[in-house]
Amino acid sequence: MCNKIKYQLFFIASFLFFSNLVSAQIKITAIQIEGNRRTKPYIILRELPYHEGDIIPKDSLAILDTISQQQLFNTALFEQVTVNAEKLDSFQVVIKIQVRERWYLFPIPYFRWVDRNFNQWWNEQNRSLDRVNYGLNLSQSNVTGNNDKLNAAFIAGYTQQSSLRYQIPFIDKKLRYGLALGWQNAIQKEINIATKLDKQFFYKTKNIIQEGYRANASLLYRPNLFERYSFQVGMGRNEISDSALLYQPNYLPSHQKTFSYLDAALSFSRIRFDYNAYPTKGQSTDFILYQRFSKNSNLSSIQFRKIWARPFSKSNFIFIQSNNLVKFLSNQNYIDNKLLGYGNLQMNGLDYYVVDGNAASIFKASFHHALGSYSLKNKLIPKRIPIIKYQFWLKAFTQLGYVYSEKPANGNRLNNTLLRTAGIGLDIVGIYDFVLKIDYSLNQLGDKGLYLHTGFNF
Repeated sequence: MCNKIKYQLFFIASFLFFSNLVSAQIKITAIQIEGNRRTKPYIILRELPYHEGDIIPKDSLAILDTISQQQLFNTALFEQVTVNAEKLDSFQVVIKIQVRERWYLFPIPYFRWVDRNFNQWWNEQNRSLDRVNYGLNLSQSNVTGNNDKLNAAFIAGYTQQSSLRYQIPFIDKKLRYGLALGWQNAIQKEINIATKLDKQFFYKTKNIIQEGYRANASLLYRPNLFERYSFQVGMGRNEISDSALLYQPNYLPSHQKTFSYLDAALSFSRIRFDYNAYPTKGQSTDFILYQRFSKNSNLSSIQFRKIWARPFSKSNFIFIQSNNLVKFLSNQNYIDNKLLGYGNLQMNGLDYYVVDGNAASIFKASFHHALGSYSLKNKLIPKRIPIIKYQFWLKAFTQLGYVYSEKPANGNRLNNTLLRTAGIGLDIVGIYDFVLKIDYSLNQLGDKGLYLHTGFNF
């Protein structure tokens, strides 16, 4: 009798256990998409952390819906995304996705200063129109509906150049491999030929002083939602005038008038942010290996960058970045020695300065507080974008940097010394990933002032 009761109790306990286990699961019966006039459905489905037919824990559904919404918005294909789960019964749900696509075609006039930042052009170069590029920039961000991007530019002014680039993220049925192709050529009558007193020094003539081209092809690989790999091969050629070579014999890596090369780059990135253009939560990792092949002027470099964004509340978050780059030079030349002040190696408060060297390390930390948002009715294209919303963030920041130079040039003070900047600022985040930064910064040299920047937060 006792054994019979034990078996009954065991059966009841097992039944309750498996019933609870089943009830804690939920099935994705269907995924419905609306609003995608151009974008292919599988491009949207590729960004989701679940698929039709998946059985997932019920308590994870809300988190996965949030990830889906963030991933879709971070494709830069949509200006609005909503993801909702509609229950059919206690075990089944339908995922409903509503998107509103962005404008993908932008045939817009091109007008931009050639200096490294707005302040340098406005103050040091006296807002000279001789130092701007102008022309036509044609950008199509979703050519065939496969999130493929085409960009063609025809630029005159300071630099006469043309460029063409096409990228398709997926070429296989499993949506993992993609391709990118690019071409660019340029002609200049002025070049940054040296660094003097930690600032760029320019050399200008009435004739062409530098011309060159570059072509590259990339194989892209995306094994999951957050990780991406890229392998790029390229080739290029630069040529400078006789007068430029006479003025700066070590300008090109070849130490001659012409320089031809082949190169290869292997990169890895893992990005998981709530909003890529201005992240308030998440982290990213970037790692790049670069190798250039050229007779007697090879170059190897390694770059590692890590970013953290951690919220403390809905209105506050901290942003931390570490960026490190090491170059292994076969010879000393001006082009290869450019480091801080170029690309993503920037420090607020040192906008007017550049630091050359073999290796650089930057640490940035900032605290951000939300001031609120402001919405405007769009009277120009109300049907397409009825409301334009701006978000305002107040921030305080501090930054440290160090640039090691094996052979620092005479007169430059910032090599092989600790660089320090700090300040406060206002960030304005608008539509289509536009970020305007207004910063008041100071540095260890005692310089202080107001600086303007545009672009991504990282």
